[in-house]
Amino acid sequence: MKKVIILLLSLISIQLSMAQIGSWRNYLSYHDIQQIQAAGNDLFVLASNGLYQYNRQDHSIYTYDKTKGLSDVYINHIKWCQQAKRLIAVYSNSNIDLVETNGNVTNISDIYTKSITGDKTINSLTINGQYAYLACGFGIVKLDVKNTEISESYMLNFSVTAIAFEGNNIYAKSKSNAVWTAHLSNNLIDPNNWQQTTTYPSFAEDLTDYNTYIEEVKTLNPGGPKYNYFGFLKFANNQLYSCGGETNGQTIPACIQILRNGEWQQYEEGVSEKTGYSYVNITCLDYDPNDVNHVFAGARNGLYEFRNGAFVNFYNSNNSPIEAYNGKSLNYQLVTGVKFDNNGTLWILNSQAPTQSVIKYANGTFTSVPKSELMKLSDGGINNKSNGNLSQMMTDSQGAVWFTNNHWALPAFYQFNTSNNSLKVYDHLVNQDGVVIELQGGITCIAEDLDHHIWIGTNAGPFMLERSKMDETNPSLTQVKVPRNDGTNYADYLLAGSLITSIAVDAGGRKWFGTRDNGAYLISADNMTQLQHFTVENSNLLSNNIMSVVINNESGEVFFGTDQGLCSYMSDATTTYSEMSKDNVWAYPNPVSPDYTGLITIVGLTYNADVKILSSNGALIAEGRSNGGTFTWDGCDQSGNRVASGVYMVATATADGSKGTVCKIAIVN
Repeated sequence: MKKVIILLLSLISIQLSMAQIGSWRNYLSYHDIQQIQAAGNDLFVLASNGLYQYNRQDHSIYTYDKTKGLSDVYINHIKWCQQAKRLIAVYSNSNIDLVETNGNVTNISDIYTKSITGDKTINSLTINGQYAYLACGFGIVKLDVKNTEISESYMLNFSVTAIAFEGNNIYAKSKSNAVWTAHLSNNLIDPNNWQQTTTYPSFAEDLTDYNTYIEEVKTLNPGGPKYNYFGFLKFANNQLYSCGGETNGQTIPACIQILRNGEWQQYEEGVSEKTGYSYVNITCLDYDPNDVNHVFAGARNGLYEFRNGAFVNFYNSNNSPIEAYNGKSLNYQLVTGVKFDNNGTLWILNSQAPTQSVIKYANGTFTSVPKSELMKLSDGGINNKSNGNLSQMMTDSQGAVWFTNNHWALPAFYQFNTSNNSLKVYDHLVNQDGVVIELQGGITCIAEDLDHHIWIGTNAGPFMLERSKMDETNPSLTQVKVPRNDGTNYADYLLAGSLITSIAVDAGGRKWFGTRDNGAYLISADNMTQLQHFTVENSNLLSNNIMSVVINNESGEVFFGTDQGLCSYMSDATTTYSEMSKDNVWAYPNPVSPDYTGLITIVGLTYNADVKILSSNGALIAEGRSNGGTFTWDGCDQSGNRVASGVYMVATATADGSKGTVCKIAIVN
């Protein structure tokens, strides 16, 4: 009996911690305090371009994001309108939300969605009564905050940077610091009613609330990461490792952020004070398989070593074979790939280096591994440098290390056998029909699926190297053809023309493709069906520009690193079990309450298990196959009708028909 009670308590704990299938979560930074607006006992804080609310009486903190009512991301301005009892939040794309202290949010998207000649950027906003006057690139917009509508727009033919009021006059400041004014009783829509003036009130931002409350706000902890930089993600050891990733020429602060059990750990940052070099642009990292808290990170100017989040060592051309891209600059020693193999040896990729490409680090010693096949870049008067962006390292199921050249000069990917240092180059990019694959960039990403095929991402879409072809001299790549099913024999290449930035394979064998500017796709295990296409327009995805995708296969949570921060989606595929028993097959929520409208989830299944939902008298209600170790049921029968209250049986069987196990689901309507 004691064991049963412990098991039940364990299952209840797991159920409470499990997010609903199909739900989204944002992991945004609220670290850099930018603006504060007082609203009675509440303070609205704009921090790291995100919004949170602090109640000074009960000391509660409520963070806002797209999953909690906001319509967009990256807020530039906030202002409290006392007469309307609403906060105006203005986004960088000119979208607008009105936020009340009870959490209600009303979106006003007129400026964002309307086609307007000129610059729609909202440079600032000023409150006058129940109205917010928005200083825009094309003029001024008058927003009725109380009635949640745009009242008027004044096309002034110059960019307005600030607005002020004095008496019954309005003043508009231009980029050139010229000031125009008009009487509020006049028709402000007519530009002729505005006159230039040399006398005007102050346009200075009112910082009263900021100055009054900044010290108090500094003591708050709204949670979240410190930075919204998530270009590189890796999920392992029940934790999410992250760093900035590739930055397309931008310089961003170096950051390593770890998420474990809902808590964020920030790796040491004052590294430049110890090395004497700038600490920026960490593009990749990996952990030591013998010590998961021992991490190496590749950056723009060398290799960094950490233990338990603390900086340990820095390696560059002064103390290792790592070289500068032009042989001179210590600030540009491009370590673009780091990967531990299964034996615990660290392999390092040094891009655009005069003589190096692959470096081995084992037992505290660096060893150069010359590879002429990787010395193909001619640039800056130096011939045969290492290729432009050797990166995206991963280890396959056979222990081989794969990586790509994500560079326009020579798109290619590579298979590296670390046991004998042999390298196979795949730069003959031809599909199964003999068509040469023309790329405008490099090979952006690489992954292995559950059938052990290798997938690569390009600007022309995804391609697959079948396992059976890997030993061929110049193997063709499979460009999956998806039938149109329109009565013709025509088919379309899978995601043709999409710039694939990241590929992740879930426990059900399905492929998640991140794209540049077109969101994320979920494709079935047989590659024939598009199951999902998430964009900012139809989901809580933070941005259509996906930089990295990784999956926690234990929970099914899919993480998306975007140019606007980190978010996740709870998918319906989890790690499979080797066998099904009454101890590991269970359903949640259970019982199903009358107000629950989501999916009912059965977990603990074997791969591709057969699942049947049966009534108490044995009638078939629903059936299907598991995604990895998970099966979901919408609580309806085969006709789509909600089932009656009662106890329903979940009968399972393995993919080969062997008997599985049975669990029960109680439904209360």
